[in-house]
Amino acid sequence: MAQADTHGEGQQHPIAMYLWIWLLLFVLSTFSYLVDFFQFEGYLRWFLILLFMFLKAGFIIAIFMHMAWERLALRTAILVPPLALLVLIGLMWIEGDYTEVTRFLFFGLPSSG
Repeated sequence: MAQADTHGEGQQHPIAMYLWIWLLLFVLSTFSYLVDFFQFEGYLRWFLILLFMFLKAGFIIAIFMHMAWERLALRTAILVPPLALLVLIGLMWIEGDYTEVTRFLFFGLPSSG
């Protein structure tokens, strides 16, 4: 009986942790909006926007979806497919740039008029 009393049905986390994560999400969102406010351009802009987006998504998944406390097998089953897709997207991006450069070399630059 004593052992049954020590283990609850669900795991409760302190409310302070959730409040800190909410605060962190608001700070990351503010940084994301500041990227547009300060009018960053080009690759720096997209890098910062994607960085803040992935950080926010990571905190939401880890804390609010309780992934930080799940088994390694479940984390792997959920996180590996999106990471594999990102690798494939990166390979397609590299292949697309290579194809574009090859076309410009062999067919010449497109005319502007």
